[in-house]
Amino acid sequence: MTFAKIALIGNPNAGKTTLFNLLTGAKQRTGNWPGVTVERKEGDFSLASKSYKIVDLPGVYSIDNKESSMDEKIARDFVLSHPEHLYFNIVDGSTLERGIYLTTQLRELGVNVIVLLNMMDVVRKRSMEIDIDALKQSMGCEVIPISLKETLDFSALSQAIEDFNPTTKLVIDYPNDEIKVAQDAGDEAQVDLLEAESRFNYADKIANQVVQHSVNFKKTLSDKVDKLILGSLTGVPIFLMTMYLLFLVSINFGGALIDFFDIATGVIFVDGVANVLNAIGIPKLLVVIIADGMGGGIQVVATFIPIIAALYLFLTLLEEVGYMARAAFVMDKFMRRIGLSGKAFIPLIVGFGCNVPGIMAARTLDTHRERVTTVLMSPFMSCGARLAVYALFAAAFFPVGGQNIVFALYVIGVLFAILTGLILKRAFKGDDTSDFLMELPTYQLPSFRNLIINTWNKLKAFVLGAGKIIVLVVMIINVVNSIGVDGSFGNQNSKNSLLSKVAQTITPVFKPMGIEQDNWPATVGIITGILAKEVVVGTLDSLYSSIDTEEGVNESKVSEYSLKDGLIQALTTIPVNLNEALQNLSDPLGLGVLDDTHSQASAARSQEVSTETFGAMVSRFDGKIGAFAYLLFILLYFPCVAAFGAMMREIGKTWALVGALWATGLAYFSATVFYQIGTFAQHPASSLLWIGVSLSILIASIIMLMYTGKKANGNRIPIITESTCRHCK
Repeated sequence: MTFAKIALIGNPNAGKTTLFNLLTGAKQRTGNWPGVTVERKEGDFSLASKSYKIVDLPGVYSIDNKESSMDEKIARDFVLSHPEHLYFNIVDGSTLERGIYLTTQLRELGVNVIVLLNMMDVVRKRSMEIDIDALKQSMGCEVIPISLKETLDFSALSQAIEDFNPTTKLVIDYPNDEIKVAQDAGDEAQVDLLEAESRFNYADKIANQVVQHSVNFKKTLSDKVDKLILGSLTGVPIFLMTMYLLFLVSINFGGALIDFFDIATGVIFVDGVANVLNAIGIPKLLVVIIADGMGGGIQVVATFIPIIAALYLFLTLLEEVGYMARAAFVMDKFMRRIGLSGKAFIPLIVGFGCNVPGIMAARTLDTHRERVTTVLMSPFMSCGARLAVYALFAAAFFPVGGQNIVFALYVIGVLFAILTGLILKRAFKGDDTSDFLMELPTYQLPSFRNLIINTWNKLKAFVLGAGKIIVLVVMIINVVNSIGVDGSFGNQNSKNSLLSKVAQTITPVFKPMGIEQDNWPATVGIITGILAKEVVVGTLDSLYSSIDTEEGVNESKVSEYSLKDGLIQALTTIPVNLNEALQNLSDPLGLGVLDDTHSQASAARSQEVSTETFGAMVSRFDGKIGAFAYLLFILLYFPCVAAFGAMMREIGKTWALVGALWATGLAYFSATVFYQIGTFAQHPASSLLWIGVSLSILIASIIMLMYTGKKANGNRIPIITESTCRHCK
């Protein structure tokens, strides 16, 4: 029989994605399901010289017609909209009664189903026997036993498709009298409960009939390991150790390759392109737009490739092994206080190293509400890029006790993240966190093929998805930063650039938080910080060190372009950075940079800035109060362009923009209130005025966040039904 498309459907951890990767390999396309940010994966594969299109549906336990998780709505909508497709229902043979509950629903709807009974290797290890023929007869569809950890019999799969014959719908004996009473009373919840109970009883009855267990029950390896992993005394320490390894792999070792990607892409896409365009006489404006703008954007995207790849490689490894579900269990009690499940703790922890992989890691969460909340909380985690700014200001203003200032900033970020979670918990009222009924998959060795394919697909999704907005924003800022007010080019980080003039114009907006007109370089730092927070350091250094010169333009000599020398320089950074990563195994967050803040000379060397920069900063900021107010703003305001691009990719444009505005509103409120309270004695009347204005901004920001959450909570995905659905009769 011929089918236009094959869909994979099954419980989470049943092997659905493993089968998808095995069939399609690199022939995959990723995107989002219409109207939501749940990932959709499609691909192509061939069996017996026949080509098929295949779609990987979200992992679900049921497709009930009720307000359930986003994944269940998507799966049900797809099944009811496309009954003509063939469905490979992947069922975990070691937990048969749970898996065939979904099978009964598919058979009731009368869709074309072939059951692929996976985990047969685990079935054998547990001394279980499954009567395949009896299961076929009971379910009324073809059942093929497989083990995706071993070899897949493609010929059996091909033959099953070829020989497929549609069968009549499965009929389950429902308690119709009780259901009618509940319907007459308008108790839809009771109707759902009665029907679900009947299906569970049917699935349990079938499982008991076809499965035979060994008389000697033995504790499995999973049971023994879980005593440690989930233990009340050992669970949290093991989780923290795992998070340390996650930081080590993604931030330290992945970060060791950042300089390579940064220098290599800069040599090729920025300097190389500029060199070629200049050689053929392209107008300078186009050179700036193409090389500095687009090339610079590609360079920024490329620097995130190693840490994103390392993060997803490690997270996929944890998921394949079976630890991710256990980690969620360990942290669930703590996270539920802010309306999240335990799984959300991992993306937030990752955010301390870099917000971008933290945001990307949020797609492992089960519900859209949890993904939105976690993504909006993640930017408040102080990343390593912000730490460079903290260290610069600590050396200039807090040479004694600078580590306490940095610690306070980390704590403040966490507190505002919690505030965000609590507000969204109220905004999403009625869309509660998914019930804590969690399947703990069997521990197993990961498939190298799956690790690579999953990592590659997620990395590609970041580059092609978030990369677009990153390149666009970087291009705009770099071009404005290069063009001078006189129409000249090459004015990056100088007082003559168009960006500097714009900053001088808008600096009065930041006066309530202590930035005076003569400190306009601080405003430029805020703008360029949108590119990446660590860029603030370079911007301030360039402007403060040259602000008093007559021309104010960078006069560094331009070296002759050499692709070979540039690539060699990029390659030499790898062993140097890996060696440094090995030496800093105990410092995955890079807090060692604070060791030099006691001495401005040491700090200048470690951060590669001019010693004159510190004097310029001290003379232009309003002492320690003004400096800390600025740091508060840097901590909280608009996420870097890479993080914003990741937010758009994960939760959509509306929520990403709301999150960025919410963060900026909090930043302005916090910095202004702190500065006005700190200088209240100098100007009590104006301080009261600005504190009132700041409170108004905070209230408006909270209202915006609440309104967006409630609006999103009301706009649920419509569920498509048909006349064969029992709920609609």
